[in-house]
Amino acid sequence: MQLLTTARNCVLLLSLIGAATSCNVFKKKPEKSSVTGWNYNDKTQGNFYVAKPKDINTAPGLVFVQGGTFTMGATQEDVMGDWNNIPRRVTVNSFFIDKTEIANVHYREYLYWVENVFSDTTAYPEVIEAAKPDTLVWRSELAYNEPYVEYYFRHPAYNYYPVVGVNWKQANDFCVWRTDRVNELELIKKGYINKNNIKTEMNGGGQENFNTKAYLMGEYQVQPGKLATSKSNPLKDAQGRPRTTVKFDDGILYGDYRLPTEAEWEYAAYGYIAENPQVKRGKKSRGEENIANKQIYAWKNAGFDNLRSTKAGAYQGAFLANFKRGAGDNMGVAGGLNDNAAIPAEVTSFAPNGFGIYNMSGNVSEWVADVYRPLTSLDEDDFNPFRGNVFKKVDMSRGTGNLRDSLGRIIMVPESDSALRERRNYQRAYAKNYLDGDSLSGVSYGYGITTLISDKSRVVKGGSWNDRPYWLSPGTRRFLEEDQSSSTIGFRCAMTHYGAAEGTSRKAQTGNFFPARRAKR
Repeated sequence: MQLLTTARNCVLLLSLIGAATSCNVFKKKPEKSSVTGWNYNDKTQGNFYVAKPKDINTAPGLVFVQGGTFTMGATQEDVMGDWNNIPRRVTVNSFFIDKTEIANVHYREYLYWVENVFSDTTAYPEVIEAAKPDTLVWRSELAYNEPYVEYYFRHPAYNYYPVVGVNWKQANDFCVWRTDRVNELELIKKGYINKNNIKTEMNGGGQENFNTKAYLMGEYQVQPGKLATSKSNPLKDAQGRPRTTVKFDDGILYGDYRLPTEAEWEYAAYGYIAENPQVKRGKKSRGEENIANKQIYAWKNAGFDNLRSTKAGAYQGAFLANFKRGAGDNMGVAGGLNDNAAIPAEVTSFAPNGFGIYNMSGNVSEWVADVYRPLTSLDEDDFNPFRGNVFKKVDMSRGTGNLRDSLGRIIMVPESDSALRERRNYQRAYAKNYLDGDSLSGVSYGYGITTLISDKSRVVKGGSWNDRPYWLSPGTRRFLEEDQSSSTIGFRCAMTHYGAAEGTSRKAQTGNFFPARRAKR
């Protein structure tokens, strides 16, 4: 009898729960605007869609770098006598950067796409040629490097060696291409773009190839995917109908791949997070804001000026980077090769630094976004410092539907200085040469007359396989014209991190939060 009563009670309880559920007793209330009181994501109240904060996915190839303050500039004695890296304290916000340098196979993937999309050589005669790296950078009058000219970029043995012979402009174009390919694939996987789109593109699509900015502006029309037109599509318009196009604020698309700024590159190279041990504070842990030593190279110091692994074991004495030890010594002696690499080595060779990034000291030097000036550290801001801005806007004079160039990208033009006169934060769109000389003297850099520095001079960071140890320090800096290349220079990409500087998880918050206290009466 008791068992029968218990069973009846259970049935009654389940019935009540089912009824309550059907009456939406347990239905979560929609998020409400704290300024208007209207509901978000509610089709009865306008259906203003607000994406919920969630874990921020790291885009392919990147690692998260938690920002902070550091002393940017010289670490060792200025043996070159340039005095172009005067130490100064700056802050860099959190960002993403490539785990490795861009390899030959990655750049060949880019060329493969260019060769197929712009296969109509009559309409695009220079696009393919302009994208190819200059393999002649290996050539020397007094050395036999012809095999590298022919095979370094193409031979499968060098697939994962860093690409070289790429100038700054080509590296920048690669970043634009990578942004579009990653976002296009994301939209295909999510079901917002038809997967057959890529076939059309790769069949000589030309201008009709996916570009993130053109897609967001409605200038690039594409066949929607299955989810985009289905009732299960979470994106709805004001009438509650499925929205076939994605907006950036939907939280689906990634940001732009780009070259890192000089400050970002140098900060990431030091990997100082490994120098700041975590201390337990109740249930949480936090670093003590202590950096014991100014690092010389990208790896944590275990002794003075150490270029070899000092940890006891199989790797003790092994070189920690690919560089030139001295005149005529690029790899050591047979049977005891010091860095085991005569030319660039694979991009995952040698030990990663504190952020998990490979070869920030040695292997190949790398392009960064900045325009070079010897006294940059005296001019730049101390938060996210960068020289090279040209502030642009969309060229709307062409009219809606005609805003793309022949490559399918939105045409951007510099802002008009006349429209900026009343602004207080900036008054000129072209800021590459900002603070060059004073207005009274009219002093400026005279390229080819008094200096080799111009607005096309771009900063090169990090030492290479053919450099002495001095150049391996992240604080050192050199420059090269943006349309030139070298057998010792490659690159890696970066991406801006949106949201809390602490990290990428949903629990990461900006600022410190304390328990609320009720005021005393």
